[in-house]
Amino acid sequence: MDLRDQLKNLFPEHEEQDFEMPEEQFKQKEPLVCKFEKKGRNGKPVTVIEGWEGSEEDLKKISKKIKTTLGIGGSEKDGTIIIQGDNRDKIMEILKGMGYKTKRVGG
Repeated sequence: MDLRDQLKNLFPEHEEQDFEMPEEQFKQKEPLVCKFEKKGRNGKPVTVIEGWEGSEEDLKKISKKIKTTLGIGGSEKDGTIIIQGDNRDKIMEILKGMGYKTKRVGG
Protein backbone atom coordinates (compact mmCIF):
# COMPACT_ATOMS: atom_id res chain seq x y z
CA MET A 1 0.00 0.00 0.00
CA ASP A 2 1.60 3.24 -1.13
CA LEU A 3 1.12 6.75 0.23
CA ARG A 4 -1.71 7.64 -2.18
CA ASP A 5 -3.75 4.63 -1.11
CA GLN A 6 -3.21 5.48 2.54
CA LEU A 7 -4.34 9.04 1.94
CA LYS A 8 -7.45 7.83 0.08
CA ASN A 9 -8.32 5.63 3.06
CA LEU A 10 -7.91 8.55 5.46
CA PHE A 11 -9.73 11.09 3.25
CA PRO A 12 -12.18 9.19 1.01
CA GLU A 13 -14.03 12.32 -0.17
CA HIS A 14 -10.89 14.17 -1.32
CA GLU A 15 -10.32 14.46 -5.07
CA GLU A 16 -6.76 14.66 -6.43
CA GLN A 17 -5.85 17.69 -8.50
CA ASP A 18 -2.90 18.34 -10.76
CA PHE A 19 -0.63 21.12 -9.58
CA GLU A 20 1.89 23.06 -11.63
CA MET A 21 4.57 25.21 -10.08
CA PRO A 22 4.32 28.80 -11.33
CA GLU A 23 7.31 29.88 -13.41
CA GLU A 24 9.58 32.27 -11.60
CA GLN A 25 10.11 35.51 -13.49
CA PHE A 26 13.76 36.60 -13.73
CA LYS A 27 14.40 39.95 -12.07
CA GLN A 28 17.56 41.97 -12.70
CA LYS A 29 18.95 43.13 -9.33
CA GLU A 30 21.45 45.77 -10.49
CA PRO A 31 20.77 48.25 -13.32
CA LEU A 32 22.29 47.60 -16.74
CA VAL A 33 25.21 49.95 -17.41
CA CYS A 34 25.01 51.68 -20.80
CA LYS A 35 28.27 53.33 -21.88
CA PHE A 36 30.00 54.72 -24.96
CA GLU A 37 33.45 53.51 -26.09
CA LYS A 38 35.91 54.26 -28.87
CA LYS A 39 39.08 52.82 -27.37
CA GLY A 40 40.52 49.66 -28.90
CA ARG A 41 38.09 49.67 -31.83
CA ASN A 42 40.10 51.65 -34.39
CA GLY A 43 38.23 54.83 -33.43
CA LYS A 44 34.81 53.39 -34.26
CA PRO A 45 32.15 54.36 -31.70
CA VAL A 46 30.15 51.62 -29.97
CA THR A 47 27.60 51.47 -27.17
CA VAL A 48 28.37 48.81 -24.56
CA ILE A 49 25.69 47.40 -22.24
CA GLU A 50 27.13 45.57 -19.23
CA GLY A 51 25.92 44.03 -16.00
CA TRP A 52 23.58 41.32 -17.32
CA GLU A 53 22.84 38.74 -14.60
CA GLY A 54 20.48 36.40 -16.49
CA SER A 55 20.99 33.58 -18.97
CA GLU A 56 22.94 33.88 -22.22
CA GLU A 57 19.74 33.01 -24.11
CA ASP A 58 17.85 35.99 -22.67
CA LEU A 59 20.84 38.22 -23.40
CA LYS A 60 20.63 37.24 -27.08
CA LYS A 61 16.89 37.99 -27.16
CA ILE A 62 17.45 41.47 -25.72
CA SER A 63 20.33 42.12 -28.11
CA LYS A 64 18.23 41.04 -31.10
CA LYS A 65 15.35 43.28 -30.00
CA ILE A 66 17.69 46.30 -29.76
CA LYS A 67 19.39 45.59 -33.08
CA THR A 68 16.15 45.05 -35.04
CA THR A 69 14.43 48.07 -33.49
CA LEU A 70 17.32 50.40 -34.30
CA GLY A 71 18.31 48.65 -37.55
CA ILE A 72 22.00 48.47 -36.65
CA GLY A 73 24.59 45.77 -36.03
CA GLY A 74 26.12 44.48 -32.86
CA SER A 75 27.09 41.40 -30.90
CA GLU A 76 26.68 39.82 -27.49
CA LYS A 77 28.91 37.63 -25.34
CA ASP A 78 29.95 37.12 -21.72
CA GLY A 79 27.08 39.21 -20.32
CA THR A 80 27.90 42.20 -22.56
CA ILE A 81 26.04 43.61 -25.55
CA ILE A 82 27.99 45.71 -28.07
CA ILE A 83 25.96 47.91 -30.44
CA GLN A 84 27.48 49.95 -33.28
CA GLY A 85 27.39 53.74 -32.89
CA ASP A 86 26.49 56.04 -30.02
CA ASN A 87 22.86 55.10 -29.35
CA ARG A 88 22.75 55.21 -25.55
CA ASP A 89 19.55 57.21 -25.25
CA LYS A 90 17.59 55.07 -27.72
CA ILE A 91 18.87 51.83 -26.21
CA MET A 92 18.02 52.99 -22.70
CA GLU A 93 14.45 53.77 -23.84
CA ILE A 94 14.10 50.29 -25.39
CA LEU A 95 15.41 48.61 -22.22
CA LYS A 96 13.14 50.74 -20.04
CA GLY A 97 10.19 49.66 -22.18
CA MET A 98 11.18 46.04 -21.61
CA GLY A 99 11.17 46.62 -17.83
CA TYR A 100 14.92 46.86 -17.13
CA LYS A 101 16.60 49.57 -15.08
CA THR A 102 19.48 51.28 -16.85
CA LYS A 103 22.29 53.58 -15.85
CA ARG A 104 24.10 55.92 -18.23
CA VAL A 105 27.87 56.12 -17.79
CA GLY A 106 30.05 58.80 -19.37
CA GLY A 107 29.31 62.04 -21.24
